[in-house]
Order: sequence, then C-alpha cells, then structure tokens
Amino acid sequence: MPPKIVVICGPTASGKTRLAVELALVRNGEVVSADSMQIYRTMDIGTAKPTVDEMRGVPHHMLDVADPAEDFSVARYVDMAARCVDDILARGKLPIVAGGTGLYIDSLLSGRNFAAFDPDSALRGQLEAEFDRLGGEEMLARLKKIDPEAAARLHPNDAKRIIRALEVFHTTGKTITQHNLETQAIPPRYEAVTLALAFEDRGDMWARIDRRVDEMMDMGLVDEVKGLLDRGIPDKCTSMQAIGYKEMVCALRGDGDVLRAAEEIKLRSRQYAKRQLTWFARNPAANWYRWDAQPDFASALRYSTEKLEEFGL
Repeated sequence: MPPKIVVICGPTASGKTRLAVELALVRNGEVVSADSMQIYRTMDIGTAKPTVDEMRGVPHHMLDVADPAEDFSVARYVDMAARCVDDILARGKLPIVAGGTGLYIDSLLSGRNFAAFDPDSALRGQLEAEFDRLGGEEMLARLKKIDPEAAARLHPNDAKRIIRALEVFHTTGKTITQHNLETQAIPPRYEAVTLALAFEDRGDMWARIDRRVDEMMDMGLVDEVKGLLDRGIPDKCTSMQAIGYKEMVCALRGDGDVLRAAEEIKLRSRQYAKRQLTWFARNPAANWYRWDAQPDFASALRYSTEKLEEFGL
C-alpha cells in the first residue's frame, strides 16, 4: 500500500498555510509547500510566502528552492517534493502537502513520470527556431503525422506544447500520448486524505483576496518587484509572469500607476481562485470544509483531525 499523507488545498487566500501549521502542531507533522511561486527565493510578498512567525516552528519544505530567473518544471517539483515527503515519513512524522497548485499536487500524489528534457538542449533550440520560421500551422501539421490525438487537442499558437510533444517523440521514440498513457498506469506514489478549503459565500472569498492584495501593497510589493527588476530578472521569465508580479512590472515599465496595477492584481487573483476551485472540485474524494465570513480554525482543526482518524492517520 502507498504511504499515507495529508493534502490541504483550496483557492488563494483560503487559509491553507494556517490550517497546515495548526494540524502539524498537533499531529507531529511537517509542511511541504505545493505552490508554484513560493519556490522562488526573494519573491516573498507577492507569493504570500509564510513568515517565520506564521510557521510557528513547524518545518516547511519546498520554499525558496529556485532562483527567480530559473525555468522550474513540474517534473523538478515532483522529484524534489517526493524526496522531502519520503524523508518526513522515514523520520516518523506526518507529511502535510499544502498549496493551491493543483497540477503540482496531483503529479506528486500520482508518481507521474515526466520525460526528461533540457530546456537548453540543441533539439529544443532547433524546434523553437523551426517554430519561429515555419509557424504554428506547419509545426502542428508535423505533429499530426506523428501523434494525431495530441495534435487534435492543440492550437497552432500553443508553441510550448507543440514543441514539447515533438521533443518527447524525438527524444524517447514515443508519442506524448503514449507516454502519458503509460504514466497514468503507474500506481499512485502516495495515498492522501485531501482537505479542501473554500467559503460558503464567494463574496467573502473575494473580500479576503482584496484585503490580502492591500496588505501586500502595504508590506512593500512595489519595492519587491523593483528589486527583482534591478537585479536583472527578465520580466518574461516564468516567475515574473505570476499574478502580482506581471501586473506590477507592466505598471513600472509603463505609466507607473501602481494603484491601478493593484486593482488588476485583485481581479486576476479572483479569476485564478475560480480556476482553482474548478480544479479541486474534480476530486470526488476531497473533504470540503467551507468557511463562514470569518475562518474558524479551531473548528477546521477538529474536522481535519476527524478525517485523519477515519483515514487511519
């Protein structure tokens, strides 16, 4: 049987980190972050990375593991996070995976295998150059001859996935469709009890998100983004495309209206929260705990403890 662990998921600003810490304190646990932006060093305010005080002495893993200029992949996350989880288990403690990046969580639990690739390889460079020269229609037609099923799912403008599918085929000799089917057949790496957080009234969630953005502005989000730009972090790299950073970069590079950028961040964060809810709702085994206007962490902790006991933890 796969090892048993805990997952706490939900939309942005739903209290995942706080509940993970509360649960870790009473169940001898350690937290493994599943946030695709908290992995980056020096990006603290805009990612709502937990502070030392908020951690309350509970060890947190998968924070500050990459430089903002790095191209950090799901495969790399799974490799690093699995090592963290296995080490926690080996020390007799409870791994609590907490975050809002559904793809990271699902990939970690499933033990999904990823075809290795080097973003700086000659093949990758060749395919990117061909895409620029020939265009998406031609490259998608090439993929269709190799893997019609994958090609049917892609748009000619989706350069990243078209190039990736061609790269997998030329690297492994297998289509990405075949690779994915083989990966899905692998038994899950971990068995998880999933606790999902949300609000009964979405208006309360929107208000909480707006307050969080206001707090980020008060804490110095503008200076944090300026500092990244001053360090030469490219504004087109993955980390700087995150909500909160992309909008602020546009303001700083443009008319300098950071207050308008903050309103844009609120809008984009609310839209992202909707997508997160849709993603996590696909899991029929998720145990949903829905907050009233103000989160009651004592009640949520009791609920979580009951679910862990039912799960055999």
